[in-house]
Amino acid sequence: MTKILQMVGEEIPSSLARLVLLDKNSQVTFERTWPDSEISFASSTRIIQKSVHEKRPLLADSKDLVSWNGYQNSPSRENQSLLCLPLVVENRPAGAICLCRDSGLRPYSPADLELLSFFSQCLEPIIKNGFNHNGPNENCELLRKSDPLIGQSRASSLIQTLIEKVKDTDAPVFIYGESGTGKELIARSIHERGARRGGPFIAVNCSAIPDPLLESELFGHARGAFTGALRDKTGLIEEANGGTFFLDEVGDLSLPLQAKLLRLLQEKEIRRVGETRTRRVDARFVSATNKNIEKEIELGNFRIDLYYRLRILTIEVPPLRERKGDLLLLVDHFLEKYCREMRRSRAYFSPRALELLMNYSWPGNIRELQNEIQSCLVFTDDDSLIKEDYLSAKVNPDKESSPSASYNFFEAKAEFEKRFLDQALLRFGYNKARTAEEIGLSRQGLFKLLKKHNL
Repeated sequence: MTKILQMVGEEIPSSLARLVLLDKNSQVTFERTWPDSEISFASSTRIIQKSVHEKRPLLADSKDLVSWNGYQNSPSRENQSLLCLPLVVENRPAGAICLCRDSGLRPYSPADLELLSFFSQCLEPIIKNGFNHNGPNENCELLRKSDPLIGQSRASSLIQTLIEKVKDTDAPVFIYGESGTGKELIARSIHERGARRGGPFIAVNCSAIPDPLLESELFGHARGAFTGALRDKTGLIEEANGGTFFLDEVGDLSLPLQAKLLRLLQEKEIRRVGETRTRRVDARFVSATNKNIEKEIELGNFRIDLYYRLRILTIEVPPLRERKGDLLLLVDHFLEKYCREMRRSRAYFSPRALELLMNYSWPGNIRELQNEIQSCLVFTDDDSLIKEDYLSAKVNPDKESSPSASYNFFEAKAEFEKRFLDQALLRFGYNKARTAEEIGLSRQGLFKLLKKHNL
């Protein structure tokens, strides 16, 4: 949450950004400020209470604050400007985000409120998935800021909990998830947090090595075992002694190699190609696949006995589209990482670009998100703001279709009306009567437009 506050405070230049979350009884369960400081503007507490109570955003300067009961103006805050927006989740006030400016910065404007309204839409799924009515999810304490699996959704918290539970055991772990969801990152996290972290972590992708060579790579070979075997070779499984062996895309393993792997898991012994003697192996096995192994078993492509040996402990990784509440945190993580690697100033996505990122389904998952961010940073050069024009055509479909759409008056008008009504409803706390009054429509006229656009 502090990361998001920093993004808001820098995108809308502020002296202080404050986030408060409330439970169903309107009690404060979570609070963060940025910059991280014990000093908080006393006036922000009053404006947050007023904004949440009235369920509407508030723009205030010193004169407004002085006129409100319960606020005593301070000489040091004479030129203070505050902007507060209530957070509404499932039609319930869930808190507020408040920005403060001291003298030296211009007062907040309606344009700043529009931008803050967008950020609140991005916060909604994070609050809904990462926090319950009783406060922050206790599993969030397990998250590591340096971990690309960072997130506050229930799915991310569950994965972190499972990692903590399995990290010190020697039982095989089976990780299932779509391509690009971070299965190897989970395997590495299990190794680095577990009792075997002092040993090696050896990873091999079964689909990346031709089957005739894979047996030699995994189990090793003796000199003269086949043409080109000029010396003894230690297999990757042996090299994992004392550590963790990660077998990625195990669903692509051939049936003969599956039989050898099954024997290894049962006996903890291997036999190099071309040798008769066996060798003891002490390695923790973690495997992963993006295939439906049960379907492969039905087709006769995978041994059922090996499947049950591998999946003693199972971690299922949901695709990114099912944990959108983590998306903003991942975007911020990768922006910070790649800006540092490229030795360039910190960059941020514009509100419209962030909206497109949030709405995209990410079929390539975290890997696709990484590639998208890297590409944007390359094309923006030293610009600190990444606009929607820099996004790929997949993420921003209007990038290619906008020329023709821009000349269709009726389509453009309908798109504008829908977005305008969305923002207006959000701004006035989904109070339709107040929204109609503020935007200059009758209630019947507003209801007619809402029905037209299925809002």
